[in-house]
Amino acid sequence: MIKVRGLAIIVLLLLAGCAARPNADTLPQAWLKPGVRVSLPAPMLDHKLAQQQLLTGSVNGKQQSLLVLLNADGKTLQLAGLSPLGIRLFKVVYDAQGIHIEQAIKIAQLPPANQVLADIMLSYWPINRWQPLLPTGWTLVDEGAQRILRDDAGQIVTRIDYINDNGKRQPVAIDQRVFHYHITIENVGGSA
Repeated sequence: MIKVRGLAIIVLLLLAGCAARPNADTLPQAWLKPGVRVSLPAPMLDHKLAQQQLLTGSVNGKQQSLLVLLNADGKTLQLAGLSPLGIRLFKVVYDAQGIHIEQAIKIAQLPPANQVLADIMLSYWPINRWQPLLPTGWTLVDEGAQRILRDDAGQIVTRIDYINDNGKRQPVAIDQRVFHYHITIENVGGSA
């Protein structure tokens, strides 16, 4: 349980934000850095995505792991978090009506769902879906095997590393420099 709480703290730092349902005029939001929030892109993707990933987070020299099941069917994004023993901790569904959360086990440090979704969406969603939502002067660009989010001063906020897996670009690491965490991503199952 201590390991789960440690990873929950890491995921919380993924970008702390508001987990309330959005009103009709706004999409759910997440923090890019303290004082700077961004609306998340719509949950729609042009292709289906199914991943089983082992996320290993590092913060303050400590590592923790969490199994994540990720499914995007083109209309809905679903995310389930499991403990290393396979116990379901939470399920998040992001659809046209907003973000819906089912939390199976209460963990005080469990982050807002928006933050987990923000890093996943930064990794998988096309840049053209993000760019119009970013604050003035912010950029998100692909540079070789990396995707880099820079603030309006040109400082790197988030760097995502990728590998080519059978012709598909797969994220393998997220380095969040403002909230000071690093996550490695290992695909352990289904890929679509």
